[in-house]
Amino acid sequence: MPKKTTGTINSISIVIDDQLWNGEVGDSIRNKFASPVIGLPQEEPLFNINQYPAKLLEGFMTDSRNIIVVKKEEINKFEIITDQYASPQNVFHISGRTIADILNILEKQSATIIAVIRQTEIEESQKIIRKSVLNPAIINNKFHIGLDVPSDYKYALHEASFLWFKKEIISGSSSLLIYQVPIPHVINKNNLVSNIISMRDSIGHLYIHGKEHDTDMMTEEAYAPYFFKIKLDGKTAYEMKGTWELKNDFMSGPFINYAIVDEEYGRILVLEGFCYSPSKEKRDLMHELEAIIKSVSIVKR
Repeated sequence: MPKKTTGTINSISIVIDDQLWNGEVGDSIRNKFASPVIGLPQEEPLFNINQYPAKLLEGFMTDSRNIIVVKKEEINKFEIITDQYASPQNVFHISGRTIADILNILEKQSATIIAVIRQTEIEESQKIIRKSVLNPAIINNKFHIGLDVPSDYKYALHEASFLWFKKEIISGSSSLLIYQVPIPHVINKNNLVSNIISMRDSIGHLYIHGKEHDTDMMTEEAYAPYFFKIKLDGKTAYEMKGTWELKNDFMSGPFINYAIVDEEYGRILVLEGFCYSPSKEKRDLMHELEAIIKSVSIVKR
């Protein structure tokens, strides 16, 4: 049996000699894999990267889940090997005759590398989450979905067509929302972004408030959210990442919203995660929420 990988979520081991690491190649790696995460109010790196000289490849760091090996060799090559030293594991081999060749491979393949690593880290987070989850019956009965919600989330609000789960942390909280609206209320291809913003703002007005009067949660107007069309559980979905704020209040933080077009039930199923953590980094909180949401499976009629 292969040994199990270890290491924190969203980390990469970079195996590269110091000479390359301290030059243009190292700059390119840092720019691509430690670039800021989109949708967060403060800059946080996409991945934590740790550099090791090539001679350490046979050592302890072969337990890492994600390894990028960069070398100068007589052949230009890009290769992905799965579970080379442990499992689950991605080992990306990049070699080039010259520094320019290595930089060219990094430029062409970095998007692929990032996509593979992100998917692996989501799956790893989901394995951890599944070790202890809430009873799925209420979610299933209300919305006809399966969803792995960690047991440290508690019901903050339980309405006929709205669920709010909340996890208290030392510096704030992390929240998950589930609700649904009829398809025509949202799907208008000319105004998709503004419709989804209006939808989530109306939910904030109904259910999510600060301690004072007239402090509803709303999408922050100063920064346009990021918007993507994706597939989730085989269905068309719209992913939005941005910042929320409480109207007439100081509280704010990042959110991630998924609006899933579910023709079978004639609805837009909305799964949203957001957090409030002014004194703590938010990347890993939002990563956990994304992993929870991407565990969704819609029960067929």
